[in-house]
Amino acid sequence: MQKPRHIVLDELSGGVVDKLDPASAAFINSSGLAKASPMGLGLYRIEPVGMVGSVRTGTVQLDVRPKDRLGLSRLLFLLSYAGNQGFRDDAVNAVEDSELWSALAESLAQLAERALTRGLLQGYLNVDESLRTVKGRIRISDQISRRPGMLVPLEVSYDEFTEDIPENRILRAALDRMSKVPGVRPDVLSRLRQLKGKLDGVTRLQSGAPLPRWRASRMNLRYHAVLRLSEVILRNASAEAGEGDQHTAAFVVDMSRVFADFVGTALRHAMAAYPGETRLRYDAMLNEAVRDSDRLTVTPDAVHLLGGRPVAVYDAKYRAASDIGASVSADHFQMLAYCTALQVPTAWLVYAGQGEIKLRRILNTDIDVVEYPIDLSLPAPRILESIADLAKESWGDVVRQSRDG
Repeated sequence: MQKPRHIVLDELSGGVVDKLDPASAAFINSSGLAKASPMGLGLYRIEPVGMVGSVRTGTVQLDVRPKDRLGLSRLLFLLSYAGNQGFRDDAVNAVEDSELWSALAESLAQLAERALTRGLLQGYLNVDESLRTVKGRIRISDQISRRPGMLVPLEVSYDEFTEDIPENRILRAALDRMSKVPGVRPDVLSRLRQLKGKLDGVTRLQSGAPLPRWRASRMNLRYHAVLRLSEVILRNASAEAGEGDQHTAAFVVDMSRVFADFVGTALRHAMAAYPGETRLRYDAMLNEAVRDSDRLTVTPDAVHLLGGRPVAVYDAKYRAASDIGASVSADHFQMLAYCTALQVPTAWLVYAGQGEIKLRRILNTDIDVVEYPIDLSLPAPRILESIADLAKESWGDVVRQSRDG
């Protein structure tokens, strides 16, 4: 089978013109990763649309890579941290590869092998069942409503020690999905299938169903890393088998949302060291209105409150001022609206990128907007240190404003 052509774009680039077949162009458009516009003679203009990731068909693979050349380990760290406060960089030590699918598949295989070295994890699962004998406890209300006047079968509920637990269901689903990705190396594919075979007795997750909830504990410690990666794969990747050899796969990530979620979660954790509370996606009224339909609201990414009153406001922007397409004026107008609605004197505009911290005093107001860069190319612990520094700086500003006021 011929290897697909590989097209690589930077997420901030203006795109390229390249050959595509109509089916691949349609899949790229439906994936949301890029826009493929026909130009005639089989040529298409392929343009990034603000997402990063990779889509693959039988004839072409298109990669849109994050700015600043972020590797897979850093991307997985950002994706996972918001879902698991305290996620460590070394928890998913992803294999770095120029080809995203190979890196994901190899990383999943390595982590799954490590997790299953001592066999499948087992745990207690609550089971509701109809039996002819008593096991566990009888569900009296269900017995009366479903079988009035009948002694058997009995509606019972009991705890069963089993391998069919959420952790194994999630792992099986991730192995199954990566096994369907076209172009995974045969040796890695064989390992994925062998690992999946160990989970044959585990319930298969239905397509589109929410992931089962699991709780990190000492008992499932050896599964933590592979479960974090599995959740990232299941939430962001798809793989389908079409007609004949037409297999498709997509891994598409909205970096603006990822960065905002990461900053909010990390900042809330860092601000826990200071009085008050930090709320994410905080809704505030911008105007006076009698009717609900006339109300204007603003929703900054994070707000810190002291005694129930907002004292600091933060918003995360993945595109830094130096990036192509970034709108510095629009960002500052937005921060001005936040400060006005919340009656907060300082807004913290958190950019993804390198550079100096800048303070901008807004004319004819007492409002300051602080541009605060977070360098995502740094090691994960250093990124979290930057967030901790942001928390310290912003809390110091709150204390100064309170003292001066």
